[in-house]
Amino acid sequence: MESALATSNAGESKRFRVLLPLPLKPYDYRGGADIAPGDVVRVPLGRRHAIGVAWEIADPTAPDAAPAAKLKDIAAKLETPPLGRAHRRFIDWVAAYTLAPAGAVLRMTLSVPAALEPPALKVGYVAGGAPPARLTAARTKVVALSSDGVPRAKADLAAQAGVSEAVVQGLIVQGALVAVPLPADRGAVSAIDPTRPGPTLTAAQASAVAALTADVEAGRFHATLLEGVTGSGKTEVYFEAVAAALKRGRQCLVLVPEIALTAQWLDRFEARFGARPAEWHSELKASQRRRTWRAVAEGRATVVVGARSALFLPFADLGLIVVDEEQDGSYKQEDGIAYHARDMAVVRASLCDIPVVLVSATPSLETVANAEAGRYARLDLPARHGGATLPAVVSIDMRNERLPATRWISMPLAAALTETVAAGEQSMLFLNRRGYAPLTLCRTCGHRLACPNCSTWLVDHRLLSRLQCHHCGFTMPMPHACPSCQATESLAACGPGVERLADEVAALVPAARIAIVASDTVDSPSKVQALIEQIEQRAIDVIVGTQIVAKGHHFPLLTLVGVIDADLGLGGGDLRAAERTYQMLVQVAGRAGRAEHPGRVLVQTYDPTHPVIQALLAGDRAQFLKSEAVERERFHLPPFGRLAAVVVSSADERAAAASARALGQAAPRDIAGVRVLGPAPAPLALLRGRHRFRLLLMAERGIKVQPVLGAWLARHTPPARVRVQVDVDPYSFL
Repeated sequence: MESALATSNAGESKRFRVLLPLPLKPYDYRGGADIAPGDVVRVPLGRRHAIGVAWEIADPTAPDAAPAAKLKDIAAKLETPPLGRAHRRFIDWVAAYTLAPAGAVLRMTLSVPAALEPPALKVGYVAGGAPPARLTAARTKVVALSSDGVPRAKADLAAQAGVSEAVVQGLIVQGALVAVPLPADRGAVSAIDPTRPGPTLTAAQASAVAALTADVEAGRFHATLLEGVTGSGKTEVYFEAVAAALKRGRQCLVLVPEIALTAQWLDRFEARFGARPAEWHSELKASQRRRTWRAVAEGRATVVVGARSALFLPFADLGLIVVDEEQDGSYKQEDGIAYHARDMAVVRASLCDIPVVLVSATPSLETVANAEAGRYARLDLPARHGGATLPAVVSIDMRNERLPATRWISMPLAAALTETVAAGEQSMLFLNRRGYAPLTLCRTCGHRLACPNCSTWLVDHRLLSRLQCHHCGFTMPMPHACPSCQATESLAACGPGVERLADEVAALVPAARIAIVASDTVDSPSKVQALIEQIEQRAIDVIVGTQIVAKGHHFPLLTLVGVIDADLGLGGGDLRAAERTYQMLVQVAGRAGRAEHPGRVLVQTYDPTHPVIQALLAGDRAQFLKSEAVERERFHLPPFGRLAAVVVSSADERAAAASARALGQAAPRDIAGVRVLGPAPAPLALLRGRHRFRLLLMAERGIKVQPVLGAWLARHTPPARVRVQVDVDPYSFL
């Protein structure tokens, strides 16, 4: 519903700058006295109408201000809660930082157009009015049911009476049933109770809780790193901060990196607060997204747990932000507007003047540097909760194993696996590679099956009976003959994925019940929940999984973790490769021995002297971070320097190359502390059918890169078929 503006009767009109959720500049419109900054409005745009936000009172003397005579009127104000000033400032800040149009950032907030309108009024029916001309048995049932005065929708009335909707419709036409408005479907919100008692805390947990709740009660911005070994009870600590915010009538946002982490988390939340929070992620149905968005905007959803996009929800009164597993790379959005949700969460908390808590067992070097510089407070939980001990970690030097080409589980790990299954305990084998095999090649001519749209090999997925590209989604059946030389029975799988590893486990331990856990086998919250229930009920002996099993889960009988290829991910020229590998391995190791059963971790590696492996074996994270920081600082790399990537792409390779060269020639060369590398073909030179070239701007830490980038990019206007994307603080270098 809308309140139309009759500008002639609305009193004094004002000039508003209206921001539309489009990659356009804001436009000036004229609005009446009932319009205020933050209101969601409908405005004329060309020959159509568009929904936007009255962003601010416009300055008629601004250089780009339209003449008053050309202003169009705001057509209507929607009955949607307005976006608060802090939220609008946040959108402007993200736009300025990422060099994206503010309207494109606004689109992440107005992501559910159906939620901008209040729920449609529905009609129910009760008996009344003229009696039907002829009472059949079916009509008698409907009249008797509807005589209780409770209005029911037509479909519900037919179902409860056991008749067809045509029977009900006939009674409506005859006037025997009277229409009655039904309450609007606003979406039920569970009543979360912050006064329920929480678990008994250790002294370290209680100290951390006291610090966090003091920040919440003070109602001020404060960033805190909550650090603790796996299983130390970090979740219980920040739950107490959530309770403190709820007691003050404020809303809370908890960010998690992946849907797979939420199943057990939701159970723990419900046990603590008596109800589940609202969820926000890509797997929600459209109706759920509409109800949740509206409940957040109206302040009825008091706690939201969600993926990175939840950061842009229009909270009515946000009082606390928690970023769980803050080190996780999933918080970085690569496509569209490139932003890091962890960093933007700190910004939003600052603009809202509220606390933000960054939680991790293996915090990122950026967060550690901020804590050591005093910009973030630091709370530490050094021991596992409940007296559980950290697992023993042992490396296996694969250079000495001399396994055949079709095996990947070493003899020591195979023996430990057999022993663990025989003892009735559970094991986890970790390999961060989906599918059956990462490469299929022809033994006759050497042809490799590649994606036609990307510079990548197709992954063999035996469970799906398909070859698949993990970048663009292209799939095809396994050919019967080599596409190059037509040789039959010559295509060979090279290397292991989790499916192939599961086959090896089945051969080693035939009695074991095995579950393959990857994003393409466990791809929804319901499947995650079903899997967790199977594991908890001891219906699974061995979990073979990728990174989605590496963190966030607690399985008391899981006593053995085997890392198949600890070196995977250490190469490739990624500046964070060592850090990310170390974080992943620590998280994987932390799944073992979390209850009264002691755990052990066997790490297979071809480079046991690598600093990552040595730090893992010694449990010396501080020394690893120190050595990593020394290397980064030496080369002015984040967090001791600034990076910004510029990616030029086009379906036309020559056009992309020409624009990349032009940008390279226009690069800033006279600014102290700034240098530009490239252009060069991206490692993924072809992605989703587009040819890609990269340039990298490197700057010393004190330099603000956005003005430098803006001036640089303004010196070259690419043709329409060429896209230029900017990624400030890039995480991927592909």
